[in-house]
Amino acid sequence: MQKKKAIIVSLLLALAGTWCLPKMLNLKENSLAISNSFLSVFLWGGCAYALYRSFVNAGKKIDRKSAAAAGFLGLLFSCCIAFGVQLDYGENVNFKDSGMWIAIVIWTGILAIWIQCTWKTLEAWQKRRDRDKSEKKSVDRDSVWHKLYGKWNGLSERKRTALTMCLFFLCWLPVFLAVYPGFFVYDAQDEFIQVQTRNFTTHHPLFHVLLLGGTILGVNKLTDSYNMGIAAYTLLQMLFMSGVFTYVVSYMKKRGVAFLLRAGTFFYFAFFPVIVMFTLCSAKDGIFTAALLLLLLSMADMAREKESFFASWKKLLFFGSCAFVMMSFRHNGMYAFLVMAPVLLFYMKDVRRKLAFLLGGIFAVYFLAAAGLSALLSAQSAGKQEMLTVPLQQLSRAYEYDRESFTEEDLETLYEILPEEALRFYTAKVSDGVKIWFDNEAYAADPGKYMRLWAKIGMEHPFTYINAWFMTSYGLWYPDTVIDVYRGNEVFTFTYEDSSFFGYEVEQPGTRESKLPILNDWYRSMSLEVAQQKVPVLSMMFSAGFLFWVFAFTFGYTYYTRRYDLLIPFLMVLLVWLTAILGPTYLPRYVLILWFTLPAMVAVLVN
Repeated sequence: MQKKKAIIVSLLLALAGTWCLPKMLNLKENSLAISNSFLSVFLWGGCAYALYRSFVNAGKKIDRKSAAAAGFLGLLFSCCIAFGVQLDYGENVNFKDSGMWIAIVIWTGILAIWIQCTWKTLEAWQKRRDRDKSEKKSVDRDSVWHKLYGKWNGLSERKRTALTMCLFFLCWLPVFLAVYPGFFVYDAQDEFIQVQTRNFTTHHPLFHVLLLGGTILGVNKLTDSYNMGIAAYTLLQMLFMSGVFTYVVSYMKKRGVAFLLRAGTFFYFAFFPVIVMFTLCSAKDGIFTAALLLLLLSMADMAREKESFFASWKKLLFFGSCAFVMMSFRHNGMYAFLVMAPVLLFYMKDVRRKLAFLLGGIFAVYFLAAAGLSALLSAQSAGKQEMLTVPLQQLSRAYEYDRESFTEEDLETLYEILPEEALRFYTAKVSDGVKIWFDNEAYAADPGKYMRLWAKIGMEHPFTYINAWFMTSYGLWYPDTVIDVYRGNEVFTFTYEDSSFFGYEVEQPGTRESKLPILNDWYRSMSLEVAQQKVPVLSMMFSAGFLFWVFAFTFGYTYYTRRYDLLIPFLMVLLVWLTAILGPTYLPRYVLILWFTLPAMVAVLVN
């Protein structure tokens, strides 16, 4: 593009973007701060300059595929931001708001230009780094860092592994003492009681139920202390997680990731609060996500090496073990992997028969083990309420806001599966209050009857249904969301108020016995207050919505650079995220994989 033309287009597009920016920001009463303020001049100038530099750097040749990918990503991001603003402000997207759609169109164009330019800049930067490496520039071998790095590399791999695991464990130990006996929360009591009473259901994965409850009861018999049992489980999980993170750092070294990035990854896993919280949390999410992370690395190896991968029984066993554990610790992991299987078979043409045999064996072992364990424990079926959480929430919202559209027959049918009393517990951000009343027996007697009711109401009120789904999921795709879905809910030791970022507490039969109260208070503040969720820039590290868009940008970049081997593990992450947005609410625990894979995303972008 000619410079004069680029300047004019940049100025006009930036002016339009600045004009409609309030539609993309949740300013509430302070909208004039952008729309009628000197600040808008700086925004216009900065946006115009960024667009001009993007036009200049883009060059004359435009790749249609990358432009389409950047445009699609820009459109999705613009929609999510515009929708998220309205959901955060009024729990409803006004799809008739023409100003919102104009803002989406304009910002789609701006973002598409920026995204494609950024991809191209990253690619050029990586090529320069590769050239610099090939020139073998001199290194100061007398520097302290180089000497330390040389001593570290001089150790055997076994010693490096053991030391790294110990370092991780030692870094987490102060937090463990501060929150002793650990974070026993998120269905922990329910899972423990199942083992204690020998009354099992399939609502929670039985593998985790037995591991958690068995450890606590076993240690309690030896020590007469439930806290010791909870602490023992927490320490076992810390040991497991230290091994997983050590493997990740070692894998990065094997793949040629720069030392500084590997060191940053170590400190991130060792100290970042979200990682530490779920390392010390009894919920199934930690082990599930760790197994998923290892599976992603194994998938990357499979996609990259193919023939040599299937020639190694160790790699095949590792892949199968990771997949089995991942599916065994969260039901949605099984659904995501089930969808991923045909994608793997399509991509891995050269080894399709071997892969089909491997995947068939994994699923066979999983389903047989799950069914056998369920039969052995005489576990009762958990019902369909988890799978139907979105339709139940949609019907509840329609009942709340459009009750007059229900006929007497409709109401009679609805009350058969959701009593009138249950519908009074409707809250926009979480479906738990309604779905626990769901009558599985009535639904099982005639599923079609109730699905026809759902379809009928949905045809009459499609936007109500869309908003119902958005309200239970938007925290997973809107970066500025404050996690407060449990506001007002009373639990064992506190009542949720401004934030429900993390459960924090110790459910019965455990009790909190902090050895380091100051550090304990710090983690309590991050879990139950909005402090870090309101700090500019830093808050984005605690935002599932922001990390999703980092993931989406990286996913697009791998497509742009034709690194199709990396698209395979990224696609698995996307499938897990898709299962999460169909869940009962938005909590960090459901998409913990976004935090666990953040170092890998950074490595793809800069290394």
